[in-house]
Amino acid sequence: MTTCAEDLPGTPLPSAAHAAPPERLTETLRVLPPVVPPAAPAAAGTPRPRVRRLSVEDYVEGVRRGDRTILARAITLIESSAPAHQTLAQAVLRQLLPHTGKARRIGITGAPGVGKSTFIEAFGCYLCRQGLQVAVLAVDPSSNRAGGSILGDKTRMEQLCRQPKAFIRPSPSGKTLGGVARKTRETMLLCEAAGFDVVLVETVGVGQSEVAVRSMVDFFLLLLLPGAGDELQGIKKGIVENADAVLVTKADGPLRQRAEQTRQEYATALHYLAPATPPWKTPVAACSALTGEGIPAVWDMIQNFYALLEPAGILRQLRQEQSRQWLADLIREELEARFYRLPGMAAARARLEAALLRGEITAPQAAQELLALAEAPAGRSTAPSSPSHGKNEHYD
Repeated sequence: MTTCAEDLPGTPLPSAAHAAPPERLTETLRVLPPVVPPAAPAAAGTPRPRVRRLSVEDYVEGVRRGDRTILARAITLIESSAPAHQTLAQAVLRQLLPHTGKARRIGITGAPGVGKSTFIEAFGCYLCRQGLQVAVLAVDPSSNRAGGSILGDKTRMEQLCRQPKAFIRPSPSGKTLGGVARKTRETMLLCEAAGFDVVLVETVGVGQSEVAVRSMVDFFLLLLLPGAGDELQGIKKGIVENADAVLVTKADGPLRQRAEQTRQEYATALHYLAPATPPWKTPVAACSALTGEGIPAVWDMIQNFYALLEPAGILRQLRQEQSRQWLADLIREELEARFYRLPGMAAARARLEAALLRGEITAPQAAQELLALAEAPAGRSTAPSSPSHGKNEHYD
């Protein structure tokens, strides 16, 4: 039983006149962390136990038998940027690759506040009750200033955390655009090798163009709020046209009628858009994660998607396109990293940035200077042109 602040001795309880409504109190209790007694202090001079280093075989065997602790450590290894860790991680992935590809890969996105975590908890619990093993890869936004993330998805999915068939892994988005983490693809492969039947990828709140998750999942589910927009907003290009299904959330209580109206508006609007994955036609539905209404229909919808695409070989083509996009992304990232590591690049970039800020050159000119330095033969350097004539003619 989770111990909350209200259970502690000496904590005053609110009077009946000032007591919070039951539903508000329930939500408050859900997010309160459990009270953990302080650990006994270690004896002086007692060495801290060291975590045993795992070999490639240890990682592979542990992941294959579904050991959650080793799976979590393997994901941490994958996310590490240390060169030694990356070498070990690739060796692990290479041996696990033949055991991947059997899970349902489902991406779930929506604007902040749409209820992604609430829906995933209700949906994941339903799948667990059907006997399926569910992995949830939750991506938390990282701060542009400090670079940190809260990683609080487990506190928002308390019921799903208690399911023995569920595994939840929050990861920071870092500097990666598109609402996903940099190592989401590799993490999905680890979860598939561990025997999970369904992998749910929860993105951060995304906009119209940030749909990187589309290139790494089979089924892309877009969540919308009741009253999120009329038909004209539904016709907007971008995230809506990439969705394999549109789901209006919070279809209960006073929002039920508005949710149904929103569903009808988007169903009409989608007639003007080509389907994201032909020959599948994008459906629009409504559900309530609070009451569970509409949750089984979502899984039936996804099953119908796979039943239509898998026999026709379209799913295999989707997976091949995912691998092709993954390769392109990795090449782009590595080229950028090597570009900035070139000898003399840091000094040249600092010099050109200073000239740019003084208004002496334009950004395209600075970029061309840096690219010319990168293309110069080894042992030769292309000195950036010095703006000795003062202001650039563009600014005169």
